[in-house]
Amino acid sequence: MIITTPHHTLDLSKRVHVMGILNVTPDSFSDGGRLVTEKDLLKQVESMVNQGADILDIGGESTRPYAEAVEEKEELRRVLPAISAIRKYFTTPISIDTAKAEVARQALEAGANIINDITAFQSDPDMIQVALKHDVPVIIMHMQGTPRTMQVNPSYDDVIGDIKSMLAARIDWAEDQGFSRKKIIIDPGIGFGKTVGHNLTILKHLSEFSALNCPILVGHSRKAFIGALLDIKDPSARDDATSVLSALCVQNGASILRVHDVAKTVHAVRMAEAFIAGQ
Repeated sequence: MIITTPHHTLDLSKRVHVMGILNVTPDSFSDGGRLVTEKDLLKQVESMVNQGADILDIGGESTRPYAEAVEEKEELRRVLPAISAIRKYFTTPISIDTAKAEVARQALEAGANIINDITAFQSDPDMIQVALKHDVPVIIMHMQGTPRTMQVNPSYDDVIGDIKSMLAARIDWAEDQGFSRKKIIIDPGIGFGKTVGHNLTILKHLSEFSALNCPILVGHSRKAFIGALLDIKDPSARDDATSVLSALCVQNGASILRVHDVAKTVHAVRMAEAFIAGQ
């Protein structure tokens, strides 16, 4: 897949791309409340861009486990000023992390370039029309349940097979609406209705999702399963472990890595790519 914006062309087939997370929310699990002013936001963006971020992912509604839903008006109030501020100074492609079609529409008009819908078009059926009208790539994710319920005893008959089937069904649905598979990025949804074991299985067998013929995004950064495995309660202290998993994801076929610490991830990705290319 090639993502084109007014200032950038991202060829996802050439190398792994790094997506920097920008949560403009008061309650995100890792960095909620940190980017409350334009100055703080732009400082973080400048840092991520200088460190090698290929895409910036902006979200105005926390999707951590047990999170409450946010009203559309409030989500717009959070994300639109952030996108506008970034666009004054930076040309880096922006992904809008939302499940609401109207938020996506206004975000794209403000300067965003990609829709990141964790509900895979299921929460708001109008989302596909927004994507079609603006002709932008869409990231669709697998999630069992909702953020409020997803970590209440998640279970699968076959975790890889079940996720592949759901994503395949949503791709088919999008194609039936006239949306091209060539503009769809898939996300198996690490931590979204999964146990520690489920997450490890997904990461180990990530390459199996390539059968869907879409670029694969992995959002593993600072997730709770890392904390559980290593007994690290502070999410920001999980970046080293996240980088190790990032390198493994490169080897297993990831196209985009969605992370908090861009610098460490870029280093991990480049070393993994060099290792794979070595003789």
